[in-house]
Amino acid sequence: MHKVLHVGPDTCSVVSALMREEETEAFGVEPYDIEDADPTCKKLVHRGLVRVADIKFPLPYRAKSFSLVLVSDALDYLSPKYLNRTLPELARVSSDGLVIFTGYPRNQKAKAIDKAKYGRTAKMRSSTWWIRYFVQMSLEENEVVVKKFEQAAEKKSYGSSCQIFHLKSYN
Repeated sequence: MHKVLHVGPDTCSVVSALMREEETEAFGVEPYDIEDADPTCKKLVHRGLVRVADIKFPLPYRAKSFSLVLVSDALDYLSPKYLNRTLPELARVSSDGLVIFTGYPRNQKAKAIDKAKYGRTAKMRSSTWWIRYFVQMSLEENEVVVKKFEQAAEKKSYGSSCQIFHLKSYN
C-alpha cells in the first residue's frame, strides 16, 4: 500500500484521482482557501483526507508518514525564507521520495489573480537554481526514478509544461 500526500492548489482533484488507483491511500494539503470549493472537495476536507493548512509552518504529520510527497504549484509562491522552512518539512514526512513540479522561468507572466489568491506572484526559478538549492538542502535527485520517468514520458510522447524534480527522501 502506497500512502501519498499531495501539496498544492487543486489538491482535492488530485486526491480524488489518486484514490481511484489500486494500492494507494491519498491525502492532501491545500495551502489556499477553499471557500469556493465544490461539494466533493468539502467532503474530502470533512473526512480528514484533505487539510487546509499554510505550508509555511510545520506539517501536522509524523516523520516518514507518506511513501511519496507530490508538490505542485506551491513552492513557486514562497519567498526564500519560507522555502527554507517548507522544503525540509516536506522531505521530513516522506519515506521514499518527493516529486516537485515547478514553473519554467520563461512562462513567468504575473497575473493579478495569482497575487490575490496566493498573496504574491509566482517566482519562477531555473532548473539550475532548483538543483543548487536541493544540494544546499541536502536533497539528492533520484536518478533511477528520473530515468524511468523519462523512458515512460518518451514512450507516451509526453511533453511537460513544467519542471519536474524527483528527489530522494532524507534518510
